[in-house]
Amino acid sequence: MGQNEFTGERVIPGQVEPDLWNEHYSRYLFASRLARFRQVLDIGCGTGYGSALLAQFATRVIAVDNAHEALVRCPELSNLKPVQASATAIPLRDASQDLIVAFEVIEHLEDWAALLGEAQRLLAPRGQFIVSTPNIKYYAESRARSGPNPFHAHEFSYGEFKAALEERFESVSMFTQNHAAGVVFRPLEGVSFADTKLENGTVDPEAAHFFLAVCAASPQTGSPTFVYMPSTANVLRERERHIERLEGELRQKDEWLTAAQREHQELLERHRIQTAELEKSNRWAEEASAKWKAGQERIAEIQQELAAEQSRGREVVTEYETKIDALERELAGHIERLGGEIVSLRLAHEARSEELRAKGEELAAAVKLLDAAERTVVERTEWAQKLQEQIGALEAEVAKARASRWIKLGRTFGLGPDLGS
Repeated sequence: MGQNEFTGERVIPGQVEPDLWNEHYSRYLFASRLARFRQVLDIGCGTGYGSALLAQFATRVIAVDNAHEALVRCPELSNLKPVQASATAIPLRDASQDLIVAFEVIEHLEDWAALLGEAQRLLAPRGQFIVSTPNIKYYAESRARSGPNPFHAHEFSYGEFKAALEERFESVSMFTQNHAAGVVFRPLEGVSFADTKLENGTVDPEAAHFFLAVCAASPQTGSPTFVYMPSTANVLRERERHIERLEGELRQKDEWLTAAQREHQELLERHRIQTAELEKSNRWAEEASAKWKAGQERIAEIQQELAAEQSRGREVVTEYETKIDALERELAGHIERLGGEIVSLRLAHEARSEELRAKGEELAAAVKLLDAAERTVVERTEWAQKLQEQIGALEAEVAKARASRWIKLGRTFGLGPDLGS
């Protein structure tokens, strides 16, 4: 697991209920009796609280887990070494461990048989392997409402678990682990040993909460009953507190149920509105579909009409092409005839152009002559004007002379020139 918070599968001291803590911690207490002066391997150690307990008795403890964020919480002890590794591939030499523990690990592995093979490889000739797992029948009943544990890959029945261990190890001592009801008498003063009385009776493994086995490659001596009575194990008080928590949870769930029912009514109203809108949309879709279908049919008709028109068009084009061919041949004939006429016209045009050129030259010469005549007329007009002016002047002089008395006197005496009358 990739987080340090409690998820229901990784126990962190101080973050779990007392009964759950005692359930896990008691397994390490069970194993601590076999850990004295031994080399110990704790597979799936988690945050290392159990490894630290074993380190109080063992020569050395190697704590293995695949989650770095869990290993960093391991207590720092001189004889405790955290190692990040898979439970099925531990980097240690063969037959190097006197005691191996794997509590609540095997059910998390898809290849659970590989864990047993790894424990068999690492176990010293006179070593012991302690392994535990929950009873599938108990889990099926306790999780009937919540469903299977999502962290478990394979859960075991008693027979399957025992048979799997006996295939690997010569000696297998099976234990059941249960929260047992008991009545404890403890003195308030002084220290005394514990006198434990257990009723005789047959142990039913099918009714157990958990299975625990002590395995070895050689015969083992003894398998005593182990009883752990923690100071917090006041069953009646814990049950009362548990009932209070359940009642609180029940009240909370009632509030959630009321809110959920209110939300349900709101959702029903939304559903009604959305259903009406959906029906409206469906009607629109049906109408649109009908229009689309009609459109498709009309398109098919138009395509047929277009095909007919194209066929008629091709016929018309063929007729026009035929007519065009005839017209082109006729035009070619006209062009050929017109070619001769054009040559004749060109020759006539050239002759006419030559004639027009000659006429133009004559016209140009006439224009030059006319220009010269105009200049002569202008010159003579100017000369006549000057002559007229001179005549006018002379006439004025004559008139003046006639008026002179000397001229008149000369006439009287028949003297002087005759100026006329």
